[in-house]
Amino acid sequence: MSEDIRIKKGLSIKLKGKAEEAISAAPRSRIFAIQPKDFHGITPKLTVKVGAEVSVGTVLFYSKSNEQIKFTSPVSGTVSEIKRGAKRRILKVVIEAKAEDDFVDFGKEDPKGLSKEQVLTKILDSGCWPFVNQRPYDVIANPADEPKAIFISSFDTAPLASNYGFSIKEQEAAFQAGVNALSKLTQGNVHLSVNNTPTFFDKTENAVLQNVTGKHPAGNVGVQISKIAPINQGEKVWTVNPQDVVIIGNLFLTGEFRPYRTIALAGSEVAAPQYYQVTLGQEVASLLEGKINEDNTRIISGNVLTGATIASKDEFLGFYSNEISVIPEGNEYRMFGWIPFVGSGKIHSASRTSFSWLSSNKEYTLNTNMNGEERAMVVTGEMEKVFPMDIFPMQLLKAVMANDIEKMENLGIYEVAPEDFALIDYASSSKVEAQKIIREGLDLMINEVG
Repeated sequence: MSEDIRIKKGLSIKLKGKAEEAISAAPRSRIFAIQPKDFHGITPKLTVKVGAEVSVGTVLFYSKSNEQIKFTSPVSGTVSEIKRGAKRRILKVVIEAKAEDDFVDFGKEDPKGLSKEQVLTKILDSGCWPFVNQRPYDVIANPADEPKAIFISSFDTAPLASNYGFSIKEQEAAFQAGVNALSKLTQGNVHLSVNNTPTFFDKTENAVLQNVTGKHPAGNVGVQISKIAPINQGEKVWTVNPQDVVIIGNLFLTGEFRPYRTIALAGSEVAAPQYYQVTLGQEVASLLEGKINEDNTRIISGNVLTGATIASKDEFLGFYSNEISVIPEGNEYRMFGWIPFVGSGKIHSASRTSFSWLSSNKEYTLNTNMNGEERAMVVTGEMEKVFPMDIFPMQLLKAVMANDIEKMENLGIYEVAPEDFALIDYASSSKVEAQKIIREGLDLMINEVG
C-alpha cells in the first residue's frame, strides 16, 4: 500500500434513497439498443442491416476514424430498427431480443500468458475496447497509443452512487483477470484506488493500491490522477470503471462478451431502492415498472451530478451507466426563496446560509431546481472550495469560453474531464453549465491540437 491520499476540498451531498445492499435480477426487456451518442467523438459505420440476426458479440458498427474500435451486440436477436436523426445521423441500433442468448466464441485464455498484441486484439474484437477511456480529452482510448499508466477507482463518492465493493463482490476472479489483462497494455502501473472500507479490492494483484479518502469528488478518477500521476502535455493515461474491468476479465475467463452490470436504482422517488442485474442497452421501462413514483419526477441515467435525463421510460440504459437516479422535478419554487433562511432545515447548500452545515449527516430530498438564472462569474471562492485539483477552475472556464487555446493549455485543460466540474455546477452561484463548457473546450483541443 502506498502513502495515503487525503482529499480535503469538495462537498459530500447526502440524499435520501440510497440503494439497499440487495440484488435482484431485472426483468429481461423485449428490445435493447446501442446508442452511438454514448460514445463521444465516435462516428459509427454500420456492419448490419435491419433484419440481420445477431449473437452476443456480433459487431454492429465500428468507428469510422478507427476500424479497430468495434461496438458489439449485448444480446442475441434480430436488428429491428436503425433509428436515424438529422442528416441521417445514427441514433440507435435497436435489437429485438430472443428468449435465450448465444455467444460469439472469442476463446478462453489466461492473459498472463499472452503478449500485449494478443490481449489488445481480443479486447478490440470482442467490443470491450469502448470501456477503456483516455485522459486527456475524456474519450475512448486510441489502441495505438502507449499510456503512461492505467487508473481504476474502486469507489464512487457521488450522491447515491453504486457501492462497487458490494455490486461486484461475487466477481473477484473476473476483476483480477481484467486487471491482469490491462497490465499488459502499459509499461507503467495499473493504479487501483481504494478507500478505508475493507473489500476484496485490497487483495488485488498486479496493481499499485492507493488509499484515497475525503469528500466528493475523492472517488473521481481524474482527481486521483492529479494526485498520483499528473498528466503533462503529450502524455496519455487510460481509465476503466471497476464493472467494466469485470466484463473484460470475463472475456478472458469465458471467451465470451458478457455485457452485464449490477446497477443501483436509487433516489427519494424510488419505492424500494436496491441493486439490479441488467444487460447493457436494456430498455428502461422493464426495470422501472411499478418501482418509482412517476408523478413529477426526473429519471436520470447515472448520478444526479453527471447523469443524463431519461425523457421517457421507452429509452434505453446508457452504455456507461452504473445507476439510475430518480428525484423530484424542479418545477416548484419556494416563496421568498431568495431569502437565505427560508426553507432552512429542508434545503442543502454549499454555503452556510441554509444551516445545512450544522447537520452533516442529514439526508435531503432535493429536486432539480436551479434556484436562479445564469449570472456573471465573479471571484467568490465558491468554485475553489469544491475543486480539489491543482487548477484554477474559474480561470480555466473563462479561457474555454474565450477559445484561448494557449491559456487553456497553461491552466490544465489536459488534466480535466466534465465530471470533475460537476460540483461547480451545483455550488456556484453563477449558474454556468461548467461541465458543458469543459466538454466544448476538450472538443476544441481535439480539433485544434489533436
